[in-house]
Amino acid sequence: MKKIISLAFILSVAGFATASSGGQTSDSVRSFPIVNYIFKADRNMTPSVDHSKFEVLQQPFENAHEVTAACLSCHTERDKEIMATSHWKWQRDEFLEGKGVVPLGKKNIINNFCIGISGSEGTCTRCHIGYGWKDKSFDFSEPTNIDCVVCHDNSGTYKKGKGMAGYPDPSVNMNIVAQSVGLPTTENCGVCHFWGGGGNNVKHGDLDVAMLDCSREVDVHMGRDTEEMDCVDCHKTVKHQMAGKVYALSSENQNRVTCAECHTNKPHKNEILNDHNIRVACQTCHIPVYAKANATKMWWDWSTAGRLDENGKPIHENDAYGNHNYLSIKGNFVYDDHVIPEYYWFNGLANHQLITDKIDTVPVQMNSLYGSLLA
Repeated sequence: MKKIISLAFILSVAGFATASSGGQTSDSVRSFPIVNYIFKADRNMTPSVDHSKFEVLQQPFENAHEVTAACLSCHTERDKEIMATSHWKWQRDEFLEGKGVVPLGKKNIINNFCIGISGSEGTCTRCHIGYGWKDKSFDFSEPTNIDCVVCHDNSGTYKKGKGMAGYPDPSVNMNIVAQSVGLPTTENCGVCHFWGGGGNNVKHGDLDVAMLDCSREVDVHMGRDTEEMDCVDCHKTVKHQMAGKVYALSSENQNRVTCAECHTNKPHKNEILNDHNIRVACQTCHIPVYAKANATKMWWDWSTAGRLDENGKPIHENDAYGNHNYLSIKGNFVYDDHVIPEYYWFNGLANHQLITDKIDTVPVQMNSLYGSLLA
């Protein structure tokens, strides 16, 4: 066991040691292979257009739908691309053992964390790339229901309103936002992905607002003292189809992002280490801990929800670090940081519970990942 721990430590330190300081170029990083990537210092970062000069974006917008209509007046056919994505549909076709190919995603899956979106659409769809998904009547075929700016706003002023089914907060100046669009940044992605599950770093444990201004010790790709990469540098798009999936919802080996795309299948000088790539995922050694900057939610017990104080008011209790450890509407929570992962073999297949499934056994093993050494 000590040898395994030592090996993981050596690899992780090596990963940090070979990254140069900020402003690096393709000529300054030679300790390990990097392909299919253009360093920021080598790119032309000047925007090709200035949206603030477009007449169609000068008009007073009465609502968010009008902004989308203005976008589509130039970016024709983009609505069709977006409507084909899982970002829009909140589901994709996946193979489930015993069920075949079924639509699967936030739209219809259940879990023992956030449970599901049914009945809470007005709140949950604050993180949908659309406007107005408050219940089952939402029209997924209406182009102006698309929220273009949640991904493309570069003004830093756009935000969706709490409990407003994806509509922008009333304080947002949509003209300023519409005239300040550009390529998606980490800030754009983080608006939803950092805050999934109702709080910063709650849901994933490795997606955290700290990544907006961190060191390489927190994230070797996004650190301010390294390349300061954006999410879309790895999660590239073709016709708005985003590469990369979460294993928890996406079991099939389709459209994934891999380390080898940039670092090749032989990133190490030692061939014995390279042979590990056949069976062992890169993150097994290179992510020895997660939740490095802020704690993540490790336990959520809905069964304790509903308690009130002596005055009949909802209870809100925090731990010593300010994380809520009890909410009357949600129950008890346990947080932890610098979490050591649990290691399992995974063959790319999983079982998921859908909201339409009949559950008649206790306890229920939910969303199980399958795999074995020989699988």
